Amino acid sequence: MILRRGRFHELVQRQLDVFEVDEAELLEDAAESDAAWTNADPDVTEELYGDYQLVVDAIGERLYDIRESYARSLDEPTAREYRIAFNRAVKTRFGRYATFVDGDL
Repeated sequence: MILRRGRFHELVQRQLDVFEVDEAELLEDAAESDAAWTNADPDVTEELYGDYQLVVDAIGERLYDIRESYARSLDEPTAREYRIAFNRAVKTRFGRYATFVDGDL
């Protein structure tokens, strides 16, 4: 079986590679925040989860901005195809941070 990759596969992978480098500190903050709230005492879990969610939202917003910046340069049918490819790649690579792109077309 030959798996075909869409025409936006390489572009999206490069965009996510750049994102991962540019936002390495933010991604590290997310990992640290996740560990903090999951390992916290019950009396502070809710507050720490809120902190974690703020970081997740920031990541999601940045991914959304990357997607939409490029999509605006395309005609609508092509932009939709690109958004689908981008969303799939984000879910695969950054699943828990896909909040702003998940299901948004």
